[in-house]
Amino acid sequence: MSTTLIEGLCFGEGPRWHEGALWLSDMHAREVLRITPDGTRETVVEVPGWPSGLGWLPGGDLLIVSMTERRVLRYDGSALTVHAELGDLATFHCNDMVVDGSGRAWVGHFGFDIFTQGAERRLASLIRVDPDGTTSLAADELAFPNGTVITPDGRTLIVGETMGACLTAFDVEDDGSLVNRREWAALTGAVPDGICLDADMGIWVASPRSNEVLRVLEGGEVTHRIAMDRGAFACMLGGDDGRTLFTLISGSSIPEQCAEERSAAVVTDRVDVPRAGWP
Repeated sequence: MSTTLIEGLCFGEGPRWHEGALWLSDMHAREVLRITPDGTRETVVEVPGWPSGLGWLPGGDLLIVSMTERRVLRYDGSALTVHAELGDLATFHCNDMVVDGSGRAWVGHFGFDIFTQGAERRLASLIRVDPDGTTSLAADELAFPNGTVITPDGRTLIVGETMGACLTAFDVEDDGSLVNRREWAALTGAVPDGICLDADMGIWVASPRSNEVLRVLEGGEVTHRIAMDRGAFACMLGGDDGRTLFTLISGSSIPEQCAEERSAAVVTDRVDVPRAGWP
């Protein structure tokens, strides 16, 4: 049975294990949090637009996706600055992000207004952000690109397509270009939101539709399922040995309900295979 680490969040996204603590975006509280293994909570920085994906530059500065502003922000411990403008490439709110060891980032976006009933569904893209903040189109024709991981050798990027119910892989070239697109795994009865990678190349997938996290291998075999009592929206492996699975759950993803109800939480489970790669 999962153990509750912290409750009373608005809506958690973008969990990362970094320097002995879990970092995450409480999106609809508009703040980035640092949570220690005993559940102590610290507000790192407030973000005017909804914060989502997180990552770090090699020098230690924190990168934060500001969803509604369509920007990547940079936090040096004292001030927020704009690291990259994504509005020319993102057609609606930006979303999750993975940052590799060199500080190169890939950011997804919704593609269309998911909050307006009857809005035309449109495919979206992954945007590459180089360490100097330069942006370029990395991959297009993706159905709501969401959680993303990179293998330990830096050579494979895998992204969850939420509205495609699949995980899609690319080879990563030396310059950060994505090539050789292929289906890594199709999901049945589940949709990928946040994801994380383990050392045996299994991917843990948070599936809000089926209220669970599941571990998937290339080709689609599901090796483990952990049921949740609410929607599972993101997950991350961490802890001192990399074998604690942190899952971000919530009773709603509707912004107004999230802010009012504060039904989101972080729960933990122990797993056999430790974390690997990025994030």
